Amino acid sequence: MVTALAAAPSRARIWTALWVVYIVWGSTYLAIRVVVHPSHGTGLPPLLAAGVRFGVAGLLMLALTVGRPPADGRPDPLGKRQWFAAAVVGTSLLLGGNGLVSIAEQRVASGPAAVIIATVPIWAAVVGALMGQERVSFKHGVGLALGFAGVAALVIGSGSGRADITGVLLLVGAALSWAAGSVWSRTAPLVRRPLVMTGMEMLCGGIATELVGIVNGELGQTHLDRVPAQSWLAIAYLAIVGSMVGYTAYVWLLGNAPLSLVTTYAYVNPLVAVLLGALLLHEHLTARTALATIAIVSGVALMVRRPREQPPAATAATPEPASEPQQQCA
Repeated sequence: MVTALAAAPSRARIWTALWVVYIVWGSTYLAIRVVVHPSHGTGLPPLLAAGVRFGVAGLLMLALTVGRPPADGRPDPLGKRQWFAAAVVGTSLLLGGNGLVSIAEQRVASGPAAVIIATVPIWAAVVGALMGQERVSFKHGVGLALGFAGVAALVIGSGSGRADITGVLLLVGAALSWAAGSVWSRTAPLVRRPLVMTGMEMLCGGIATELVGIVNGELGQTHLDRVPAQSWLAIAYLAIVGSMVGYTAYVWLLGNAPLSLVTTYAYVNPLVAVLLGALLLHEHLTARTALATIAIVSGVALMVRRPREQPPAATAATPEPASEPQQQCA
């Protein structure tokens, strides 16, 4: 019998974890750009680099978490059904999502790439509505229109700040793939432990990305002796900090902070990415990029904002956080 209630986390801990998610996930777009498009030397092939990143992160995550029993003590098997579901979700999110981002960032700067990927919640609402899982309200309709207008602003017309159309289409495809995988995962037979689940997805998605990269001929494009040190440091940062530290902070927030606060990452991350790209990679912050950022972030804010939540009643034990994958594509 439980005799004492777990102490609620302090506001300082919640905001520390939230800023970890803001900065870490916002910085991954910059790191991907450094991996595939360094200022000197030859970048690593995008799919092979992404596959290594997620394969290593998945193995480490599983090694650290798979032996821990579920918090509620109920069985949480890792059978064929769970591995198949993890492979489907991991392939959609990491090959279709992150893999396309890595390819696109050979053509599109990190800031605009992050802004376009911020449309993931918008695409998730569209996919959810098509699958009968969500109802698109008037507020959501306005958010959809703003999001699409922001993407259009980056490619329509000519002049300063216009993004490469092929790169933009790749990024839209990445956001759509990530959204579809996220929506399908809501009913998929995944394991209930969130960190074990994400380790399985990263491992499966990393292997799939590696295989597609090999089939695509990326091994022949790999010249390790010409890859600068900064690209190797960037991929290490993506594997350890971007994939493991960022996601662990996110999962902790799901179980300890209001969801309306946690989902603010969806429209803070692109702002962080744009600022970091301008400061560290000297990417031009044009009026076109600023307009697209405002439109897309406003649209996403309308999509992810929820009514203010009532504080939950005190319980004898803290439940495991929901195991829905993060809507972040880098």
